[in-house]
Amino acid sequence: MSDDATPDHPARIAVVTGGGTGIGRSAALSLAADGWTVVVAGRRAAPLDEVAAQSERIVAVVADVAVEADVRRLFDDTVARFGRVDLLFNNAGTGAPATPFDELTLDTWDAVLSVTLTGSFLCAREAFRVMRTQSPQGGRIINNGSISAHAPRPLSAPYTVAKHGIAGLTKQLQLDGRPFGIACGQIDIGNAATSMGSGAADGALQADGTTRSEPTMDVAETGRAVAYMAGLPAGTNVPNLTVMPTGMPFVGRG
Repeated sequence: MSDDATPDHPARIAVVTGGGTGIGRSAALSLAADGWTVVVAGRRAAPLDEVAAQSERIVAVVADVAVEADVRRLFDDTVARFGRVDLLFNNAGTGAPATPFDELTLDTWDAVLSVTLTGSFLCAREAFRVMRTQSPQGGRIINNGSISAHAPRPLSAPYTVAKHGIAGLTKQLQLDGRPFGIACGQIDIGNAATSMGSGAADGALQADGTTRSEPTMDVAETGRAVAYMAGLPAGTNVPNLTVMPTGMPFVGRG
């Protein structure tokens, strides 16, 4: 338990992957502000340490979600230090430059899928293992999906397929976690102002071949949305939540 935990008000322990920048950073800060103890994980120590410096409730752990041993160590270390895991925000992911389908290389495909989909599976598997066996049993997994899981952008096959896979992972976890009090939800985010999403403001490729500027939103709103999902009582779940700029072309995209 953390220093401010009591038997009546136990500490809530969260793991946030890709927690050093962008959506993960925003989620970590929002969760910490809501009273969570947050373990932020990622491949680079410097941005993780910068996030951890923002709150005494945030701890940084260097781990690559695409490496099975790193993921196991991340969760084992979290349990050793804090006793349990109540929340996983499965956020780490990566994309690739827009590429015609027949010009995609296997290396590009593997690079996107290994982090975005396989990494999410590895983290969810370890979180599930901990949540199933801890006492009190249960917890919550929030997967970072994408609007691309429903309406792909042109020339983005690896990312689109990976995010479709996340949607399947979410549904399977909702089903398999039910007997153990493990809730799972997915947040689909559109055009957050991050290093990955801000390019839409400069011009996003459209289905008709044109490039047009699209609205973006403050990344802090993604953290607020994750904190809302995370803060629900154990018996309540949001299976899917979409947050995006009001003017973003999604319904009727293209």
